[in-house]
Amino acid sequence: MWITPNRFRWSCFVLALMTASVALFSRLDFLSELDAQQSRTYLRVSDDRLRNPEPENWLMYRRTYNGWGFSPLNQITSRNVTDLSPVWVFQTGVFNEHHQAPPIVNDGTMFVTTGSHVIALDAATGRLLWRYVRQLPADLVTRHPTNRGVALYEDKVFVGTLDAHVVALDATTGTLMWEQSVEDYRRGYYVTMAPLVVEGKVLVGTSGGEQGIRGFVTALDVVTGEELWRTYTVPSPGEAGSETWPGETWRTGAGPVWLTGHYDPNLRLTYWGTGNPGPWMGDRRSGDNLYTNSTVAVDVDTGAMRGHHQYHWNGSWDWDEANAPLLIDIERGGRSISALIHAGRNGYLWFLERSESQISFVEGKPFVHNNVFSELDAQTGRPQYNARHIPQTGRQVDFCPSVGGGKNWQPEAFSPLTRLLYIPANNNLCSSMEGQDVVYEPGRGYAGADFITYTRDQADHIGELQAWNVDSGKRIWTRNFLSGNGGSILVTGGNVLFLGGAGKSAFEAFDAVTGQPLWRLPTNTDRFGVPTSYSVDGVQYVAVQSGATILPTDTMQAVSRPSGPQDGLVWVFALDCQC
Repeated sequence: MWITPNRFRWSCFVLALMTASVALFSRLDFLSELDAQQSRTYLRVSDDRLRNPEPENWLMYRRTYNGWGFSPLNQITSRNVTDLSPVWVFQTGVFNEHHQAPPIVNDGTMFVTTGSHVIALDAATGRLLWRYVRQLPADLVTRHPTNRGVALYEDKVFVGTLDAHVVALDATTGTLMWEQSVEDYRRGYYVTMAPLVVEGKVLVGTSGGEQGIRGFVTALDVVTGEELWRTYTVPSPGEAGSETWPGETWRTGAGPVWLTGHYDPNLRLTYWGTGNPGPWMGDRRSGDNLYTNSTVAVDVDTGAMRGHHQYHWNGSWDWDEANAPLLIDIERGGRSISALIHAGRNGYLWFLERSESQISFVEGKPFVHNNVFSELDAQTGRPQYNARHIPQTGRQVDFCPSVGGGKNWQPEAFSPLTRLLYIPANNNLCSSMEGQDVVYEPGRGYAGADFITYTRDQADHIGELQAWNVDSGKRIWTRNFLSGNGGSILVTGGNVLFLGGAGKSAFEAFDAVTGQPLWRLPTNTDRFGVPTSYSVDGVQYVAVQSGATILPTDTMQAVSRPSGPQDGLVWVFALDCQC
């Protein structure tokens, strides 16, 4: 049943919110807070802990290198989740940036980010420990003022910035240890992803796919910030795949790496999703345009590309395949497969096989309506296109799914207990697009298209929460929502699935086995970040950020702290009120 907290729980929540507000808007005694934090013992994050994190901690973007988004904690179950209530809330005070990052927790210390802030909190109480504010250049241009989280290693916190830097902070004080530019922000480059740390290297990719960039992944030394290698997702002349780019189009070919990669320690390969080519219209850059709209395998030691799979070639639909695939070992046809599984923006669910030297196609099937693909090649997975639904310069074309895709940037999740993959999907949305002539200008928009998005005739819903068995490749259940599903998924060892932003201003819990709704809490916004779960002193918590008070803007300037309440909140829930 759907549950709203009772009067007692709401009183507890109000007290927590009032406490958080007073703490924020009195600015706290910052020096005393730093002194308190300096006296804390910080548990250093080792390579072994990243490979085998303790159940009580959430140490990276999706908790583990395989990208599952699964917490083994089981104190909160499908039977008692109705007793869940807010125990503390922290107001970020940031009013013009998105709040999409997962709360990262190490031994009772929580780290959250906005577009330009890194905030350290006591994970049990919400007490502010320190805050780092990136002073952004006044001439910075970015269409996505967001940040999707930090990476932890030893005694440092690593974060990418909107002015295309990677910053290393002291985990106990927030003091700047080093910063390294990865590209020139004036040319349209910026970083929104949470970095990936692997064995002494900080790995990041670049955003800016609509601004004529050339995408890449780079590795920096964790101690010095020195660049160790760089791998471009758009090859230059003479490199493998360069024949798929005509003339000089590779120089502004995009292929951004928006989101955090995943890692296979046995193969020593990292896996990354890449975005669409630029400009958007394929008739301006004939060819397959490798390695856009792909998953690429990159050697963690050298940066060499060891394999790829392109989900759709010569992309013209803004279908970034930005999410890295989940690393899941599956059984299929009596055979064990080291699989890569990806719910694509193009509306297909992809099953691939990973090895030391290649990525191989296994299966692909639609999870939402797609009228662009007429069929997939049975051996390679290469789609054949319906020509009526390929946008062109000067011609208006309709296609499904919409530019937002069957699933946008919000990550799916996998439970090893249920063997189900959970997808936050949007169905019955289509777009009408017309390409335009566009001239490249460094740092400016380079999409070259106008579009509108609309609902298919007679559609009775848009948002969906889907569950697929990874071994059979079959859909097991679906929950429909009247409006869109813009939520990210957390699944736990208590067989509870958490989701925010499924078409309503609420944070919700579902039964991970059956999909039945169990609990919901109304909130101030339908915009949520990535939820996580952790434990402190034997109490399991669920945490999520909410709030995005503006849409993406063309110009993003340095942020100053506001003088009153704002939308940005960190919500933390537990079974018992901790007031």
